[in-house]
Amino acid sequence: MARQQLIQFFQSTGLMSAAQAADIAAGFAPRQLARHEDLLRAGRISDEYFFLDSGIVRAFALDAAGQEVTTGLYAGGQVALEVSSFFNRTPSPETLQALTDCQGWSITYAQLNGLFHARPEFREFGRSLLVRELMRLKTRLLGLAIDSAAVRYEALRQASPELLQRVPLKYLASYLGVTDSSLSRLRAAAAKGAAEAS
Repeated sequence: MARQQLIQFFQSTGLMSAAQAADIAAGFAPRQLARHEDLLRAGRISDEYFFLDSGIVRAFALDAAGQEVTTGLYAGGQVALEVSSFFNRTPSPETLQALTDCQGWSITYAQLNGLFHARPEFREFGRSLLVRELMRLKTRLLGLAIDSAAVRYEALRQASPELLQRVPLKYLASYLGVTDSSLSRLRAAAAKGAAEAS
């Protein structure tokens, strides 16, 4: 399995050369997840930084009624990680589970910390990535608070169209904060709009 997508991920912030990115990527081990396999279970401490080459990982937590709420969806080119558990070494409130067969690259907390200490360019990459992820999270939280369901659906369609094709309706609805029937109506309206525009 080639590390090319991982190398491109490290170069995405423009803070390291191809050679530096390839050298850092060499420290990651190939990792596969079977469909429905847990990457992390709630209550455990995350020790795996997992970059996805292909496949989809879902993060979910249980609400007060014990129902699953989808809190994250990760596809190829992204890192599937429960950040607070991984960096604070605390039990995770979320479970991360493969929705499909997944392939990617993995490194442990201790190994990642070693890279941060040994490679200044990797530290800078980490800072830049953290800012990018904080902005993405802020956008998502604001969307849930102030945007209509239609706007949230369209934002997800623009950002990650493959998720709409491959993630079951109930998980997408939960992630968007709508009911299954509302999501079905949103999909139908979007399809009708696309057909009329063509």
